[in-house]
Amino acid sequence: MSARARKNIFISILLWELSLIYRLIAGIRNMLFDFKIIKSKAFDIPVVSVGNLSAGGTGKTPFIEYLAGLLSKDFNVATLSRGYKRNSKGFIIADENSDAGQIGDEPMQIHKKFPDITVSVDRKRVHGIEKLMERKPQLNVVLLDDAFQHRYVKPGLSILLIDYNNPLWEDSFLPYGRLRENPVEKRRANIVVVTKCPVKMKPIDQRIILKELKLFAYQKLFFTVIKYLEMKPVFRLSGERLSDEICKTEKYSILIVTGIASSRSLRKHIRSISPHIQEIKFKDHHNYNYRDIEQVKKTFDEIENPLKLIITTEKDSTRLQKFNNIAKDFKDAWYYIPIETVFLNDEAGSFNKYIVDYVTKNRRDNILASGKA
Repeated sequence: MSARARKNIFISILLWELSLIYRLIAGIRNMLFDFKIIKSKAFDIPVVSVGNLSAGGTGKTPFIEYLAGLLSKDFNVATLSRGYKRNSKGFIIADENSDAGQIGDEPMQIHKKFPDITVSVDRKRVHGIEKLMERKPQLNVVLLDDAFQHRYVKPGLSILLIDYNNPLWEDSFLPYGRLRENPVEKRRANIVVVTKCPVKMKPIDQRIILKELKLFAYQKLFFTVIKYLEMKPVFRLSGERLSDEICKTEKYSILIVTGIASSRSLRKHIRSISPHIQEIKFKDHHNYNYRDIEQVKKTFDEIENPLKLIITTEKDSTRLQKFNNIAKDFKDAWYYIPIETVFLNDEAGSFNKYIVDYVTKNRRDNILASGKA
């Protein structure tokens, strides 16, 4: 056996042992909450939590956006996120001067898309909800982003997202695998959504997942896909209008630049646009600097095809817009592809009704009117 192979085995064993420790700590923590040794706080306002059991992207942000789009038609909506990797502290409500550095890339993406709802960040979610209720007395519902593990808040409705490509029953605990919690903790969810499913998912595959999940009678299961929309310029006033069809017909070469947990779905989509692709990958929530931009430019300049693009994600685009002073021809080459959540099996209506009914029945004015408060 080679030295490299022995090293890999040693690392695997070490990661596996660390995952056992992680599993033990996560289990003890949940037990303390279950037995109310550590208290969870409930609020007299509808709180919808969206989260997952594993590290990495399960499509939480597009799902929060789906809920925001659904509820903001009739309700006063706020989102509350941790604001991962922001350079600020404490409770902040996004305004016209906010950027990804101040509130985080995902909240910034939501703020840009839904400027009329309240987008807020606070590492301490209990404190964040208290501040929202204090500053926004007309608030009807709070959407908690990535909060399944944040048990200090007791949500009125909990939505658990599971990535179709990373089944819970085939995963292991961090750092050997991707699990943050034991899959049995899915029992805390009211709704389980399998995300990033194939567009033409077979009924037999849905039944297999239902069997593996072993859900309780009180839990509802839905399946969703990611829909890719028309690409847009990263720098608002730069770049011409392009479509997938133009790129296909004129045989564009594409350089993919991402700083997300997994670019597999995006890469698959871009392959349907062009067979001529390269990719530069950074870590999730990567804070781009000018050295990174120079690396991208060098790789981009080396592509011989004069018809070429740089495509990134909508989340990455919020962190890239600070480089508005780069050369115009290079700036015009940058595009991002927005995505949205679409329900399979024509079940969007059923899901929407469930969510709207919950918010309607539990909004503060209804509770006060009924004398329950």
